[in-house]
Amino acid sequence: MSQKTREKSPHASPGATPPPVATGQSAGKLVEGTRAPPFSVPLAGGGTASLVDYAGRKLVIFFYPRTGTDGCTRETLDFSRLASAFAAEGAELLGVSADSLKTQESFHRKNLLKIPLASDEDHQMLEAYDVWQEKSMYGKTFMGIVRTTVLMDAHGRIARVWSKVKVDGHAEEVLSHLRKR
Repeated sequence: MSQKTREKSPHASPGATPPPVATGQSAGKLVEGTRAPPFSVPLAGGGTASLVDYAGRKLVIFFYPRTGTDGCTRETLDFSRLASAFAAEGAELLGVSADSLKTQESFHRKNLLKIPLASDEDHQMLEAYDVWQEKSMYGKTFMGIVRTTVLMDAHGRIARVWSKVKVDGHAEEVLSHLRKR
């Protein structure tokens, strides 16, 4: 999505960071062929991203647990590196995590990313897309993002969901799937 499109979004207001919004479909497993839950989330660098902004275009949303960690950095760099190939297939990219907008902006600048990153600190979009789940590590349980990628078709329907993603080769796998459609 271009900066111009983001600025024209009816959800964007200069100087304000709107809270993320996800309504409609209740949290739960996403089902291929169903409408994607609507969302509106603030973007690193300003503006917002909303499902309506992508009407008529395919959208790949990759949800990642934490900015700056090895796996999340590799995944984000992979999608960014392939941004023009995704665009050639008619697909836009959006990375989403629960990190603060300031953290997302710093990460975006540091890595010279070619794709937009969104912040969902309130977890509304994360819950609507069923990626905010209980996790465990070293015997402790906590809530966090389960690395997931969602492909939406040009009509705003879920076309494919990749859950519990392994980073290595994932961006290429999603691109390969798009090329076969």
